Parts: sequence; structure tokens; C-alpha cells
Amino acid sequence: MGKYIELNQNSMEETIKEGVSLVDFWAPWCGPCRMIAPVIDQLAVEFEGKAKICKVNTEEEPELTAQYQVRSIPTILFFKDGKIVEQLIGATNKATLEEKINKYL
Repeated sequence: MGKYIELNQNSMEETIKEGVSLVDFWAPWCGPCRMIAPVIDQLAVEFEGKAKICKVNTEEEPELTAQYQVRSIPTILFFKDGKIVEQLIGATNKATLEEKINKYL
């Protein structure tokens, strides 16, 4: 069963360098982040083997958060072969996230 990938400073670059990746920058105290967490979990199952569904805890990874200039959470970055191709800020729905992932697959 698919599960999202928890990224950190050491694993981020290697994980996103190939294929399509969704990276959710979040924090445990963030209400909208908790609201979309089940959606992220569902996407990890549905896109297993097709796209990488990842999360970065901004509390634990401040350097990574700064590196990608995340100023508001949740921020969701979409990567294609290691390059940012799209960004969403704030809570959104599953259909929007699926559409964005499929667009880059």
C-alpha cells in the first residue's frame, strides 16, 4: 500500500530528480495542512509507481523550507525531473491535485 515519502535535507534532491513529484510543505500546528493530510495520503496510494507524493515538515526542515522559499503553508510544489513546474499555496481539493499530477505524467 502506498504511503507518502517524508523528505529531509538529505533525501529531497535524490527523491525528486526523476519523474513527477508532489511535495507538500506542512507543519503539525497548521489547520489547513491537517485538512489536506488525508488527501495527500489518498494520492500516495493512487499514484504509487506513477508519481512520488512527498511531505516536508517545515518545523523539522527549516533549511529546506527556506531553500524553496516557502513562506506560507500548506505550500505544494510540483516537480518534473527535479525542476519546479507548478506551485499551489493554501488548502486545495483532491481533484485539483490529481489534475496537476496527471498534467505532468
